[in-house]
Parts: sequence; structure tokens; C-alpha cells
Amino acid sequence: MSARFDNLSEASAWYEAWLREAALPLWAGPGVDVGGAGLFHEALSVEGAPVAASRRARAQARQVFVFASAANAGYGARWLEVARTGWGRFVASYRRPDGLFLNRAAADGTAIDAHADIYEQAFALLAMAALQAADPSDRGLAMEAERTRTALQDRRVAGGGFRENGPHPYQANCHMHLFESAMAWETTGGRDWTLLSDEIAGLAMRKFIDPATGALREFFDGAWNALEGEGGLVEPGHQFEWAWLLERWGVARGDSEARTAARRLFENGLRGVDPVREVAVNALWDDFSVRDGTARLWPQTEHLKAAVVLGDAAQGLRAARGLAQYLETPARGAWRDKLRPDGSFVDEPAPATSFYHLVVAVLALSAAA
Repeated sequence: MSARFDNLSEASAWYEAWLREAALPLWAGPGVDVGGAGLFHEALSVEGAPVAASRRARAQARQVFVFASAANAGYGARWLEVARTGWGRFVASYRRPDGLFLNRAAADGTAIDAHADIYEQAFALLAMAALQAADPSDRGLAMEAERTRTALQDRRVAGGGFRENGPHPYQANCHMHLFESAMAWETTGGRDWTLLSDEIAGLAMRKFIDPATGALREFFDGAWNALEGEGGLVEPGHQFEWAWLLERWGVARGDSEARTAARRLFENGLRGVDPVREVAVNALWDDFSVRDGTARLWPQTEHLKAAVVLGDAAQGLRAARGLAQYLETPARGAWRDKLRPDGSFVDEPAPATSFYHLVVAVLALSAAA
């Protein structure tokens, strides 16, 4: 790995240059499909060429969030125009009459999967929050976000939280991103968003987190009891991601229980970091033995985010070093996604969805450095 950092300031400067000089221009250029419905591409090759694929709602919304967040962070007003154009095209192709967004469309905007998963709605809400932050006086997006949030109410579960579509209806993951989106809306969206944040934080601490181990569990039955055996998945990346969320929520609310939970989650995430590759692996069993030793890119960003929000500079530097190796590609601004246990990368395109993880990590690092 060529990128070496002696401290977080050096790491921050390196990542900011990568974002400003390479990643944003690449994904706003070749990363946008100039034909069809003008949507963002789902993936680019590591050489920077578009890859043909259908378009998930999450990928479109995440890219809107990326460019709006870059503009809001001072990287340049031109990125806000990319975000606004992308949002308009996304709404034209994905918005359903009930206020939700369909899951997947073709390059020309034709619906492929008209279902509306909560996971996809969470990222639409996050994109709207980033756009709203650019102009808080414009209440149009706030009204649209309220419409989406209201449309989710028929998915509610008696014990709290929401029921997701698909084979795992009772899961932590969709709530994690809904939690992130609700917190993003708290400043400009009103009390209902605060109540939603508080509900999900409480559900996480009461049900999602195992009180014995402090580990975040992924899948549950209808009463929010964690599944065991094959269902007893522990993902280091999600330990870090929930730690980042609960620490922020705990600070905002003055809640010491949440902050203690965040620290325990972080420590459990560290149990999944390979000391040789300096990366967080994909999955552990519920006894914390390795279940999947491959390491995707996104858990590395979550390791970095959690470390810096918790003030652990040594782990932040470790995570920054581990993540940097994924960004060494023929086209600067692209990335590798999967690092095998033997230290080699899978030869495959760069998924657009990873840009969301990278931007949040870079901005978190910049704030801490």
C-alpha cells in the first residue's frame, strides 16, 4: 500500500484531495448516464468506465446525498447542481403515487421492481435532508419527506419499529439507515423526526443489542427476539456503524446509556479487525469467531467513522490505512470492493453505493483532524 499516514491530519489531507480532485469529478462525469433517463450509473470499472446494470433506488439516492453533502461541506457549488439534477431524475422515475420510491428501474427509468423497501426509503429521506440543508428556507423537500415518512406507517410493528419487505422482515439494518435519516431531519424537519430517532435508539438498546455481549444482532422474530444459529449474524461493520449513530444520538440527548452502548459496540467491532490486513472482515458468528473473512470496503469506512467520533485516534489511523488500499485503482477516484483473506482483491467494478460510505467517512475524518 503506497498511502502512509503518521497522524489523522495527514490522513485527512490525503482523503480530502482524493475526494476533491478525483472521486467527485469521476462520478459526476462518467458516473452519470447521459442517455436514457440520465440516471447515475450503478457501477464503474476500476478503469473508470460505465458498467451496464439496472439501477437500484439506493444507488440513485446515495449519489444525490454524496454530491449535496460535498457542496454543503464547501467542496464547491457545482456539486449541488449535480445533486439537484440527479434528484429530479430520480423522482421522475422512482416516485410512486403513495409517496414511496420503487426499488429498482432500468436505465431508461422503466420500473423493474415496483416494491418499496424501507431500506430504499431511508436513503431517499437522507438525500432529501442533504438537499434541504443546502437551502433550509425551501420547505418543499420537508413536505416531501413527511409524505414518505407518513407512507411508512402501515409497516409498523406492535413492539416498535418497522417490518421490512423480503425474507428478513424483522431486521436491524433498515432501522439503522432510517435512524440516520431521522437524525439528519431533526434540525429542519420538526418534532416527528426527533420522536422517530428516539424510538429507533430505544429499540436498538432494548432489542437489537445483546445485553450479555453488547453486540448488535441483525435478524429477529416478530417479537424482536434475536435469531440464533445461521441467523445469528454479527457484522463488524454494523457494530461500528451503530456505534457512530448511538454516540451522536447519545451526545445530542445527554444519554450516557447510549454512549456506553456505542463504546461496547465499537469494541465488539474491533474483534472483527484482521491485524495483518488492518481491515474489518465481513461477518462473525455470535461467538465472535470469523464467519466470512473477506473484507468489503464499506466496513472500513464505518471503522474510521466510529473511531473518530469516539476520539480513538490510534484506531482512526489504523482504519484510514486499511481503507486507503481499496482506493488504489487505475482510474483515481474509483475503488476496489472486496479484499480476500489472502490479501488480493476481487476483480470487479466499483459499486456506486460505496461512495456514500466514503464521503461520510472523509467528512467525519476532516471534522476530527
